[in-house]
Amino acid sequence: MATVKAQLNNVRLAPRKVRAVVNAVKGKNALKALEQLEFLVRRPSEPIMKLIRSALANAENNFSMVKSNLYIKEFYVDEGVKLKRYRPKAFGRSGEIQKKTSHIRLVLAEKVAGLKAEKQEKKHDHDHDHDHEQQPKVKLEKPEIKTEIGKKEGAMAGVKKRFFQRKAI
Repeated sequence: MATVKAQLNNVRLAPRKVRAVVNAVKGKNALKALEQLEFLVRRPSEPIMKLIRSALANAENNFSMVKSNLYIKEFYVDEGVKLKRYRPKAFGRSGEIQKKTSHIRLVLAEKVAGLKAEKQEKKHDHDHDHDHEQQPKVKLEKPEIKTEIGKKEGAMAGVKKRFFQRKAI
């Protein structure tokens, strides 16, 4: 069974917070996981979506796999380097602040082993020198949108007129 790996190093997010999002999509179909992450309102969802898209693109372009056949086999979140910063505290002391980073590793695998995408041949203009037959170009027309021009009468028309009327004596 073929697998595709992708990784994202030194993401400036705490591993604990990234794991919460990763656990929601672990073991799911890759395309379904992307859909779910789109509606998840958590900061780690953006880099995780980017990582999954990258792995899917690698699988499709480098290994000619089918996107819909891939699922998330493994999803690891490890601790990266901690950036150490200091903040002044009471009585002249200093308190350390650790800005945590994460290393995210993703492994995609195939549901049905060996399913390959058909390669499409690219057509170039100079390849069609032998074809003298020109096919007529079909023009797609946009549907006409009719809009009424003029005064629009509605329920609020009279109210608006009365509301903005000034008393002049």
